[in-house]
Amino acid sequence: MAAITAEMVKNLREKTGAGMMECKKALTEANGNEEQAIEILRKAGLASAKKREGRIAAEGVVGSYIHMGGKVGVLVEVNCETDFVARTEDFQRFVKDLAMHICAAEPQYVTKEDVPADVVEKEREIAHGQAMADPKNASKPAQIIDRMVQGRIDKFYTEAVLLEQPFVKDQAITVGELVTRLSAETGEKVKVRRFTRYKLGEGLDKRSDDFAGEVAAAIK
Repeated sequence: MAAITAEMVKNLREKTGAGMMECKKALTEANGNEEQAIEILRKAGLASAKKREGRIAAEGVVGSYIHMGGKVGVLVEVNCETDFVARTEDFQRFVKDLAMHICAAEPQYVTKEDVPADVVEKEREIAHGQAMADPKNASKPAQIIDRMVQGRIDKFYTEAVLLEQPFVKDQAITVGELVTRLSAETGEKVKVRRFTRYKLGEGLDKRSDDFAGEVAAAIK
């Protein structure tokens, strides 16, 4: 069995537009043969997703999810090319699952490109400072430190960016790969455009729950 490297997966993903996990599975099935892996992805309908990127997706659904008796709520807009696809059971289920995912995973951005440059730079500064403060890294060369910093930036993306997060109902696939899979299944461009997550009382000053302490202070 041929060893499947990250570079092989990256190259296949760039050529086909399929998700990372799908590319790795296809390469494994093809024993590392890229052409066979492409054929496997084409048969699964995943390799054509990249060709749909330039299409206009102006239809779709605004989905919602309310959790914890009204304590947390999510609105998310997912676009596709036709109203027919937007009304299908698979598309509707995806939007509902996505709203639930956003509720649970608390992403801050839809894509990596949505993250402001100053936010990324701040995360990079923090990661670099933490790496340099660790005595174990004192003798490590600069390029190793840079890789460590980039690793932490990548971790930040998987935590903060919706399409980079592992899907809560299947940790083996990211939300972005799930979108690619739905695009392959529907034959249309599918795009998560935006979302809003509300948490009751978020940003407000909270009343103290130490009622007995308040009463005692008032008596004094």
